[in-house]
Amino acid sequence: MTPKYKAENYEVAVIGGGHAGVEAALAAARLGCKTVMFTISLDWVGNMPCNPSIGGTAKGHLVRELDALGGEMGKAADATTLQSRMLNRGKGPAVYSLRAQIDRRAYSGYMKHAVELQENLDIKQAEIVGLENTDGVWHCITKLGADHECKTVVIATGTFLGGRVYVGEVNYESGPDGNFPATELAKSLKKLNLPLRRFKTGTPARVLKDSIDFSELEVQEGDDVTVPFSYSTKNQPQNKVVCHISYTNDRTKEVILENLHRSPLYAGVIEGVGPRYCPSIEDKIVRFADKQRHQLFIEPCGENTEEMYLQGMSSSLPEEVQLKFYHTIKGLENVKIMRNAYAIEYDCINPIALDASLEIKGHSGLFGAGQFNGSSGYEEAAAQGLIAGINAAKKVKGEEPLILSRSSSYIGTLIDDLVTKGCSDPYRMMTSRSEYRLLLRQDNADERLMPTGYKIGLISDSEYSEFTERVKLKEEEIKRVKSVFLAPSDELNNLLIEKGTAPLTTGTRLSDLIKRPQLDYKCLAPFDKSRPNLLDDICERVETEIKYEGYITRQQAQVNEMLRLEKKTIPKGINYDDVYGLRLEAREKLKKVNPANIGQASRISGVSPSDISVLLIYLKSE
Repeated sequence: MTPKYKAENYEVAVIGGGHAGVEAALAAARLGCKTVMFTISLDWVGNMPCNPSIGGTAKGHLVRELDALGGEMGKAADATTLQSRMLNRGKGPAVYSLRAQIDRRAYSGYMKHAVELQENLDIKQAEIVGLENTDGVWHCITKLGADHECKTVVIATGTFLGGRVYVGEVNYESGPDGNFPATELAKSLKKLNLPLRRFKTGTPARVLKDSIDFSELEVQEGDDVTVPFSYSTKNQPQNKVVCHISYTNDRTKEVILENLHRSPLYAGVIEGVGPRYCPSIEDKIVRFADKQRHQLFIEPCGENTEEMYLQGMSSSLPEEVQLKFYHTIKGLENVKIMRNAYAIEYDCINPIALDASLEIKGHSGLFGAGQFNGSSGYEEAAAQGLIAGINAAKKVKGEEPLILSRSSSYIGTLIDDLVTKGCSDPYRMMTSRSEYRLLLRQDNADERLMPTGYKIGLISDSEYSEFTERVKLKEEEIKRVKSVFLAPSDELNNLLIEKGTAPLTTGTRLSDLIKRPQLDYKCLAPFDKSRPNLLDDICERVETEIKYEGYITRQQAQVNEMLRLEKKTIPKGINYDDVYGLRLEAREKLKKVNPANIGQASRISGVSPSDISVLLIYLKSE
């Protein structure tokens, strides 16, 4: 161990400068705590080592929620957007998800400058090699021997912790993008008896733009009308680039299968568990053997670089095999690899060891965030970073932690899933994970969470004033639409027949017409003479809330029942062996997770409704 010297003390220390670390550090500092963020390299703050994009299905919801709570990711994404698209427009509004192609170096530069400018926040390029606790005080020890005493610590190590890169038969200790790994810290955390395990993820090759034959590729344009992530962004993001699409073929499959024995994944060299929903190309070929082809997206990494990212083609095959199978794909016949694809294995914690505040059980003041908690994705990491940073600051101040419910947000769902259900592979947020997704739309994230962000102190007075005005305009318009009657007319009935719905014979409420599946708020505008001039996002909310009013009411009733269960707390010292009638599996799972309330207990895998009934009876008798 390097000799130690007493260095500056802090209230909150954040280990890691990735998406989780940045949000945690900004949140804690903005809440008035003296904060430090340690990063192995200042040149890679907010780095995107994998896909150069923000958002996507369910992930766009997370970014909107982050913004509503006072996070930075949405603002940074808007400022560095290359192309913007709203996904799932062909489906219902519950699953609309914003996704933007991002200039990765510009994004990193934005985030680096944001943390540099933040009051109460010090940024240090330093590798933490030791984390120790003495009499309730955490010591962050750097490789150069500095010993920083800290009241609370957020571990946001991403894929650096015990990182090892695999390319075919070659493997070596490394963080992402050729950075140094955090090997000594991994050993230190094991000494704390944290339940660590190995996960792995992968990234595709980056290739030279000039070596691609774009004439052979499908073009993917951005949306004509773009939507920002942040509610504070005043100007629409501009589409500056197009993306392209190509496909694998039988020859691609043949090359991969011929060399499958050289994949460390299939050779048994990699022990870490990989992401189920973002598999490598060799994994896709094996798992989906009947599929004729697999889609890949060719996306620019930035405005001022010739690097292109091959989305959907991550691999750990040898470099020469990668080049061989890329050359089988239309448009990539002569492609040149600039950075080869690789798999990376890293240490992370079993999230069952976390409280809902993201504090590690039995280690007061120590929090986890991001991939350290077993999740995958920039957006999932940033969401946890924000909550961990908020709660680290609240811990310092002696305040109750912020715990978001499943009914309030995807962030609440993400954290609840991790701490109550755990994960056997890197956790990825999806809309299907929420039972309340009609309520948790990406368009109404501000209504759900901005009051919380304002109360905490991360939303400014001006931002909150704009929010309350938006809500007022929406509610007034819903009230007006429900009061407007449309009389039958030849022009209106012709439209209704054209849309495939019944014509009017008597006056009908405008709101009842909007509820018809074939009709919408916009197409009825010419017949609504008193309609005010409102922003598109307010109009969309009005339509959604009117059209799906019955479903929303029904789902809100489910939420109310869930909240009733959440209010039934479980005493911390409960002995589940004393609860007569609990099944053995339920008893073991409840002991392991130690849920805070009945709602959490009901979501633990292996705890049945009958177990919950037994537990409720026991608590009532106590």
